[in-house]
Amino acid sequence: MKKIMVTGSAGQIGSELTMLLRELYGNTNVVACGRKTKPSEKLLNSGPFEIVDCTEGGKLAAVVKKYRVDVIYHLAAILSAVAEAKPALAWNVNINGLYNVLEVAREYNCAVFTPSSIGAFGPSTPADHTPQDTIQRPNTMYGVTKVAGELLCDYYFKRFGVDTRGLRYPGIISNETLPGGGTTDYAVDIYYEAIRNKKYTCFLKAGTFLDMMYMPDALKAAVDLMEADPSRLVHRNAFNVTSMSVDPEMIAAEIRKHIPEFKMEYDIDPVRQAIADSWPNNMDDSAARKEWGWAFEYDLTRMTEDMLQVLGKKLK
Repeated sequence: MKKIMVTGSAGQIGSELTMLLRELYGNTNVVACGRKTKPSEKLLNSGPFEIVDCTEGGKLAAVVKKYRVDVIYHLAAILSAVAEAKPALAWNVNINGLYNVLEVAREYNCAVFTPSSIGAFGPSTPADHTPQDTIQRPNTMYGVTKVAGELLCDYYFKRFGVDTRGLRYPGIISNETLPGGGTTDYAVDIYYEAIRNKKYTCFLKAGTFLDMMYMPDALKAAVDLMEADPSRLVHRNAFNVTSMSVDPEMIAAEIRKHIPEFKMEYDIDPVRQAIADSWPNNMDDSAARKEWGWAFEYDLTRMTEDMLQVLGKKLK
């Protein structure tokens, strides 16, 4: 049975991915790691947890050695909006942290999953049907760290044979964990506010199209990629994956099918709007479909139904 370590396990993706991995591979075989954020009681009580900062390579190595880890899901990261406010922190966590993980993986023969992002693209990237292999000239620190991370993972595979794999995630929408400083956060907040107050003030303008994905599909994509036959992987790292391309008005319209009185206003955040404007409208994920069978299960309609149903019970 695989022995797995998850960094950033208390984050938006990590908190749910850790629980799925424990369900698939056994609670004691998945060690959750976090820096400061306290994990949920469910995560804390269901399996091992270690306080680890990914910028401290020695501590990472100690946990890998202690639990005989052979797969690392490296999710610890500083997200886009926070990265613009704290670029030095973003570089330290997103690049130096990844370097430490890859070095530990090289030494202890671990496979590594590392998420990239639509943020790895920039204003000169083709905005529609963005190819798997294309121009990547991001103008944000977050994007710079993601491009560098993609290249670093490719290097460690080609130079040292480390089994690195990764996805370019779009915006992730979850009914479990709140996001932490991303440009696509509105697509989560809008559902909470629709139920709580039947209104929402959006920080991105109408007509801002971005790729999105519901959390169950994001988790499935990560596991499916790590379980894929390596001989089929031409790209290995930074596969484009997406489920839907939507703007705020489309989400609001879908919510009104269930909450007719829902209203949305706009108060544009210039920083996050500029970031969103530099990202693709929609990505071409045909490489992921061909190389390891990627397919999403949730479109906007099905996701909205599930979000409102789950949050409706949760927020009572």
